[in-house]
Amino acid sequence: MLHRRTILVVLLGLASVSASTACGYSEEEWQAKLTRISELEDQLAQRDQKIQEDEARITELTTERDSLQGQVRDLFSQAGQLEANLSEIQRLYDEARRQQEQQAARLAAFRATLEKFRAMIESGRLRVRFVGGRMIVEMASNVLFPSGSAELSDMGRTTLSELAAVLTQIPDRNFQVAGHTDNVPISSTRYDDNWELSTDRALSVVRFLQEVGVNPGKLAAVGYGEFQPVAENNTDTGREQNRRIEIVLMPNLDELPDLSALEAETQ
Repeated sequence: MLHRRTILVVLLGLASVSASTACGYSEEEWQAKLTRISELEDQLAQRDQKIQEDEARITELTTERDSLQGQVRDLFSQAGQLEANLSEIQRLYDEARRQQEQQAARLAAFRATLEKFRAMIESGRLRVRFVGGRMIVEMASNVLFPSGSAELSDMGRTTLSELAAVLTQIPDRNFQVAGHTDNVPISSTRYDDNWELSTDRALSVVRFLQEVGVNPGKLAAVGYGEFQPVAENNTDTGREQNRRIEIVLMPNLDELPDLSALEAETQ
């Protein structure tokens, strides 16, 4: 398409030629030609305007297209992030559900174990406590031992034999036998202090449980002396509660927190 300026030059040239040969045209014919030239100039001006408008619209549409393409890329990126988020949410949900199922299974196991101790609880020979997620079977020292001694009484042997029958029915669980005393200093030539007495009592219980069939690989003995009381030592009742033997059902591996990340940091 010829540029407008070029076309005007051509038209002016034609006009000059026409003027030089005007003698061959009437006045009306000459005016008609001039009018036609004017109309053509207007048409060219309108066409130039339309071209400019079309070019502007093309530029506008190109910009809009580029913007939409950018939005589409952003949407794809957001979709990918949402999919990753959904995968993480699903993983967390599955993990929470797994932990919930494990917790329900542990509670059911503890309830079943508690029922095994029911008869001994009701007879007053022991009580069961739950501390820090652990099940603790507690027996008063006067049920098991004479005062100031680590030698099991006949009642103590009978009680521990019945207890052992329950412990052997609990699979995949270790037992810590813990001895505790009150804070009254011991008056004995055999023991220097309550710590030694509590430890010796725990060992006596462990050895007897082994004798009556409890796997020794599941047993451990520890003495705390007077340093983990469950009651005040300023009353007879409180001191009696503090003189006790505890059988702690130790947590299984699947009940412990995963510390592998911390282990990696220490290497």
